[in-house]
Amino acid sequence: MDPRRNPFAPGAGTPPPELAGVDAVLERTAVALDRIRAGLAARPRILYGLRGVGKTVLLTAMRDAAEEKGMAVVAIEASENRSLPGILLPALRVAFLRLDRMKQETAGVARALKALAGFAKLKVKYDDLEVPLDFEPEPGLADSGDLDADLSDLIVTVGEAAQEQQSTVVLVIDELQYVPEEQLAALIGALHRAAQKRLPVTMLAAGLPQLIRQIGRAKPYAQRLFEFVTIGPLDEKAACDAVRLPIEREEETIEKDALDAIFAQTQGYPYFLQEWGKHSWDAAEGSPITVTDVEAAAVAALAELDASFFRVRFDRLTSAEMRYLRAMADRGAGPHSSRQVAETLGVTVSIVAPTRNSLIAKGMLYSPAGDDTAFTAPLFDAFMRRVVPG
Repeated sequence: MDPRRNPFAPGAGTPPPELAGVDAVLERTAVALDRIRAGLAARPRILYGLRGVGKTVLLTAMRDAAEEKGMAVVAIEASENRSLPGILLPALRVAFLRLDRMKQETAGVARALKALAGFAKLKVKYDDLEVPLDFEPEPGLADSGDLDADLSDLIVTVGEAAQEQQSTVVLVIDELQYVPEEQLAALIGALHRAAQKRLPVTMLAAGLPQLIRQIGRAKPYAQRLFEFVTIGPLDEKAACDAVRLPIEREEETIEKDALDAIFAQTQGYPYFLQEWGKHSWDAAEGSPITVTDVEAAAVAALAELDASFFRVRFDRLTSAEMRYLRAMADRGAGPHSSRQVAETLGVTVSIVAPTRNSLIAKGMLYSPAGDDTAFTAPLFDAFMRRVVPG
């Protein structure tokens, strides 16, 4: 069929043509945001799940909904190579300058901008922190040099300014698992203090499954502070809707057996559904799309995944990490214990422990329980068997 009309366009964080199976999550988030704006309690929300389940897409939809409500959104993406203060300060500054332009300047906004200037004194600890030169700090406000105290002062001051402006500040943070635990603890403490004061500040965040343990280690009470929302593969109905409805909007059809084949091959993972939908459309000569078209599409879809979705992760590996992941792949999708992987490699657990820790830090693996590890990207075990000789 005509590729110009193909409704599927897989990409990192690219919204799918049909956001299926997430209505309940979006509605609960809308309720939480409305409660915070009204001065009522509502827990910040954290989405967690494997790569390719649509966390970033869902987080973007939540961000858009907050902006449509007129809330001040501070959106950042955590990085392995950047500090949280270094990423957060410029985004907060831009948000408050925008808020200042939208409404008449108030004492609260002016004080928040002074708090940002004081917070920049942390540059001695975080060399990627930009110093806002256009505002004078207020002595004693977010300028102690202690991240826990200063970030709490900053977030509380920001919340007070938003309250004065009858607005709400929403921190939107993707890839939260990359924030070091010391900085994560400071962020949790700051949000906790703002919640105790019933200030209109909240957070919507997303990260890999290991984030749950990281947050628990950073602040034990955080399990009660946040609402954790697991995001996984779609069930069969939602997965089929994600493929079928975009095709039907283009006034084309797909056979039920073809949909069943796509669901079986993708296991319902949203990103893979988009790849199979795209290549099934391109493989079909006309409507309806058949099982034969899907079989042809599977070859092209796997080649595309190998060259992009999987390859971008594979290329970050050292040779020792490749051997570790290949040993895991020999045992299937997992999870697998460190002992099992060590046995496959013919070494002791202590020998492979540093490699395991490095892979978790890179976001390639996570530990669901004990010393077990599993891949953060679905179907990565099959990819490793394809590209690395046994």
